[in-house]
Amino acid sequence: MILQDVIYSIPALIALFLFFLAYVFVLLEEFTQLRKSKPLVLASGIIWIIVAFIAHQQNVLPEINNSIRHHLMDFAELLLFIIVAITYINVLTERKVFEALRCWLTRQSLSFKQLFWITGILTFFISAIADNLTTALAMSAVILAVGKENSRFIGIACVNVVVAANAGGAFSPFGDITTLMVWQAGIISLCGFFKLLLPSIINFLIPACCMHFALPKGRPLPPQKVVRFSEGGKRVIALFILTILTTVILQHHFKLPPVIGMMIGLAYLQFFAYYTKYRKNIPTIEIFPAIKELDWDTLLFFYGVIMAIGGLSTLGYLEILSHALYSGWESFGPAYQHTPGNILIGLLSALVDNIPLMFAVITMHPAMSEGQWLLLTLTAGVGGSLLSVGSAAGVSVMGQARHAYTFSTHLKWAWAIALGYIASILCHLWWNAESF
Repeated sequence: MILQDVIYSIPALIALFLFFLAYVFVLLEEFTQLRKSKPLVLASGIIWIIVAFIAHQQNVLPEINNSIRHHLMDFAELLLFIIVAITYINVLTERKVFEALRCWLTRQSLSFKQLFWITGILTFFISAIADNLTTALAMSAVILAVGKENSRFIGIACVNVVVAANAGGAFSPFGDITTLMVWQAGIISLCGFFKLLLPSIINFLIPACCMHFALPKGRPLPPQKVVRFSEGGKRVIALFILTILTTVILQHHFKLPPVIGMMIGLAYLQFFAYYTKYRKNIPTIEIFPAIKELDWDTLLFFYGVIMAIGGLSTLGYLEILSHALYSGWESFGPAYQHTPGNILIGLLSALVDNIPLMFAVITMHPAMSEGQWLLLTLTAGVGGSLLSVGSAAGVSVMGQARHAYTFSTHLKWAWAIALGYIASILCHLWWNAESF
């Protein structure tokens, strides 16, 4: 529900100010060393206290309680889904799956240009199954291992990996938190996301082709150490694939929330972990230590975002935002009047995290066609590639490849990434014209 005639009241304006203040602290996390979850969790709680205070004055407090539970349910589904996905990733890491992949690549005596394309293509497709952040970190580790002292190769290849991770995550509900939000909200079906495959490929290829000519010649020396999967690693991969299939089948045929299939998949892994306890040839898999390794700060950040934006929506601010973004473009015609707003959200995602932007639009739920929702999914996903700070993948890779991959390194290729951004949008408008 939306409280009536309160957007200009002092309490409501205080709530809006608190949200922006909390987000300033999020953006300054690198300098203040204050975890990003802390200001948003606090702000979200105070915002809902303000909402409850106003609702009490308007005698609609029971409706507000129902609204809070609705947003808590949104977060619970997202939380459980992410817990399962990242637990599988952590177990695969413990089984040395990603390390073995890195070792195999570095022992193939490939040139820098070949490694550039192989790591980019692998990042693009793996990020559609695993999340784009994990994939970007795994592939940047490969780049650091093979690049060694060649900072020029590391910098350009890391830009390529960040772009590929964001582009690959845009055409799959498993690839990014924003695509997961859209899928769980029932706005786009699983098959619907694959309509973004070609635009996503173009978004990756154009910058990659531009960067190709700046790569150094030669090839790195192969490492002496050989790393292989730990016993049971291949079976964990198979269980992860089975989990994704279970989730897709239950959602597509029985309309069950995706979280149900993922939790069944967690049970698959738990039973396999139980099996490893009684097999001497397989190192025991510990599930709860893997869950403990989750990035809880990020998960609590999601909680703060969802609850804070939910509170601002109840106060009526998202209705104003929706009007500002999606009104006044009638000259584009009924099918395309939402296009400028969705492109603008993609540009904003280069500066502001795409999660609150996407959740805000989902909460507003403007009357858009499937083609426009797909456009929003595309721009929110790949818009973060325009700057290194525009996506979790970029920020994390900057931390891993310090000095070689920096904000300025990425900014040098912003023009090429912008070309890919524009071309991917034009491709979507042409390729999926029937969806508008």
